[in-house]
Amino acid sequence: MTPKEAYYKAYNLGLRIPELEPVISKDAKCSYWYAVNVIKSKFILAEPAISKNAYFIFHYATDVIKGRLPDFMHNQMILNNNTYAKEYVKFIK
Repeated sequence: MTPKEAYYKAYNLGLRIPELEPVISKDAKCSYWYAVNVIKSKFILAEPAISKNAYFIFHYATDVIKGRLPDFMHNQMILNNNTYAKEYVKFIK
């Protein structure tokens, strides 16, 4: 099963499915949407995957955490030094 298939299964059921989380957590996009649309909270297992994509790190901070990212994600975002990093710095101030 792909991360996308696992995410859609959980999304369509509207349930957290812990046994699918290791699969979902391999993809930043699916992990972000799982955190936002299914579990409506942090998805710690997926944070390493999410942290590889500036777009999803920023939106994870604003839509899920609603504040400062965990240190390793925060540092990754700042090191990216892109538009999302600049918006993130404004957001956490």
